[in-house]
Amino acid sequence: MPFIDVPAGDGSNMEQVFELRPEAFAAWRQLVTAVKRTSDERRYELATLAAARKLRSSYCSLAHGKVLAQEFYDFESVPALPDGLDDADRAIMAFAEQVVADATAITAEDVEELHRQGLSDGEIFDVVLAATIRCFFSKTLDALGVQPDADYAELDPAFRDALTVGRPIARP
Repeated sequence: MPFIDVPAGDGSNMEQVFELRPEAFAAWRQLVTAVKRTSDERRYELATLAAARKLRSSYCSLAHGKVLAQEFYDFESVPALPDGLDDADRAIMAFAEQVVADATAITAEDVEELHRQGLSDGEIFDVVLAATIRCFFSKTLDALGVQPDADYAELDPAFRDALTVGRPIARP
């Protein structure tokens, strides 16, 4: 249960809490859509997973890990990411973690490393956006006590347990 009273509804736990401020949820969705429009979807999800894990957001780690497992990898390999990725994708995940951990510590050399891995300035900007919008959303959910939806408990235990990095999954 969230820490605040939210309208009971049929949507996910995150949708229910945002019923208190639907305009904010709509604006966030619009921002995500704009970022994804210019991003490589797989790389967006890698950056998002890295940011979510660094933020200790179970909800976002499970949600975006599941997308990666269903669309790009498998449920066995996603918990170990960035293991098994090429150097560019590893650099993307590390950079997204760095954005979350301390964006003020990022240097021109850190950005240049992404250039050496073949990323354009626009692609680097997309990684930053993926990480920073995750900060907003994950911190909002966690500050309000929103737990990952109960259906995440049905995932394979190895996958589920590895990506439950913060709040526990809600009970049905």
